[in-house]
Amino acid sequence: MPILTPDRTAEAIAHLLAGGVAAIPTDTVYGLAALATSVEAVGALIDLKGREQQQPIAVLVDSVEAVAPYLEAASALDGVARFWPGALTAVVLARPGGLVPPVVTESATIGVRMPDDDLARAVIRGCGGVLAVTSANRHGEPAATSAEECAAAFGDALVVLDGGTRNGTAPSTVVDLTGPRPRILRAGPISAADLGAEEA
Repeated sequence: MPILTPDRTAEAIAHLLAGGVAAIPTDTVYGLAALATSVEAVGALIDLKGREQQQPIAVLVDSVEAVAPYLEAASALDGVARFWPGALTAVVLARPGGLVPPVVTESATIGVRMPDDDLARAVIRGCGGVLAVTSANRHGEPAATSAEECAAAFGDALVVLDGGTRNGTAPSTVVDLTGPRPRILRAGPISAADLGAEEA
């Protein structure tokens, strides 16, 4: 399929809703996206990327309300929601059922982020507000920052939504909210002090 321009966003959404994998722009790089509720779709994403089956995949969300049904307690996000949309991934406890492994890890956690990109959030919203997304690259290679790089890496079979060139900024801060106090798992643009968190 050719690269889709933004006016064809509905086609990318339809492909994802049908269980396909698509490359979409985010606020940092391009990501490979799939329905986080579909074993088959997430499996296809993992196969395409060539990554280990148990390596966690974060979800990108359009709103806290959209992801709340999948969480043990949506209130766990209360202290970090002010940083969204933006470069923060929050690790929280998942509710049993709903989202599939490895989106939900063996320890029943899930990484949640709201990207600061209107086109990305439009796709996510069209797919129910939650998508499993990992960087658009073969495992071990640099992440794609343009639709053309996605097509070059994965071939014409991959549906790619063109949102222009991404700036490839630093990965998000990752904070673990499952313990008694927030704990930084990966340093990023939002500091431990901002979050009142323990350093990694």
